[in-house]
Amino acid sequence: MMITVRLPDGSARTLDAPAGLSVMEVLREAALIDGECNGSLACATCHVWVDAAFADRLAEPSDGEEDMLDVAFHLQPNSRLSCQITVGDATDGLVVTIPHKTADTEVV
Repeated sequence: MMITVRLPDGSARTLDAPAGLSVMEVLREAALIDGECNGSLACATCHVWVDAAFADRLAEPSDGEEDMLDVAFHLQPNSRLSCQITVGDATDGLVVTIPHKTADTEVV
């Protein structure tokens, strides 16, 4: 499986994304985000924007995810916490954008 990540500087990276991992785990392994709470819905440091082509392929955000998104910077209608997106057939080729700033962490 593959994920394309658009970075705040306008560049993009394509990452190998093993099925069963969360998108956060893939991005964190590539040192692109912090993912401080390890997917426990206690922060928004894994906030991403999901490309519109994939919006209908993902499960709706849970109430807990919606609550944490309320504290994310640069919130958009396509905002998601990458810890809540599991890599699988439906996400192969997924495109996400890391906002300029994700929670308190400046993304490099």
